[in-house]
Amino acid sequence: MPASEVSAEAIAARLSAVGLTTRVGERDGSMSIEAEVPESLSAEAWREVLEVVAEADRFGLLATSLNGRTLWAVVHKAVPTTGDVEGPGHQR
Repeated sequence: MPASEVSAEAIAARLSAVGLTTRVGERDGSMSIEAEVPESLSAEAWREVLEVVAEADRFGLLATSLNGRTLWAVVHKAVPTTGDVEGPGHQR
C-alpha cells in the first residue's frame, strides 16, 4: 500500500475515533479525506480534529447553510524521481 494511502487511512481512522464519519478517496495525484462535522462537536474534539488534519499536506473546512460543515484533508502522493534532475533538454 502506498505511503499516501496509509497516511490517509490513518487520518480517517483518527477522525472516526473522534466520532466523525469519514470518506477516503483518490484524486489527481493525492488521497482525500472528507468528514461531516456536526454542530455539537465539543471544543476538546475540535482540538483533536485539528491535530489530526495537521498531519495532511492540506486541509480545510467547507461550511454552507445548505449542507452543513465538511472537513477535508489531502495527502499528496509521492512523485516518482528520475535521473533527469536538471530538466528537459539538458545534455551531459
